[in-house]
Amino acid sequence: MTPGFVRVFSHSNALLVSHVFNVLQAAGLASELRNLTLSGGAGELPINECEPEVWVAPHNLERAGILVHEALSGPSRVQPDWLCPGCGERLAGVFDTCWRCGMTIEELR
Repeated sequence: MTPGFVRVFSHSNALLVSHVFNVLQAAGLASELRNLTLSGGAGELPINECEPEVWVAPHNLERAGILVHEALSGPSRVQPDWLCPGCGERLAGVFDTCWRCGMTIEELR
């Protein structure tokens, strides 16, 4: 455990907490998972102290909060559907790679 870190997210669902942790790690934010194995102590310990948690450095708290919100609610803007110039396949905006030919939406820009 790194001293000085602050809690940015906690939940009783360890998979959800792990997802948030992975999102923060993918964004390059130093973060830690805590309390993953404390659920067995629930009842003997206060329940809110047994939930799995994600902690970050204080200077990353604002950015982490935004990323957590996006991870839980989805992106704030809807991407339009797009037509792959490589093979002509129509793709939903949530996809960034053509399933048929592998061309990425970044190659369009």
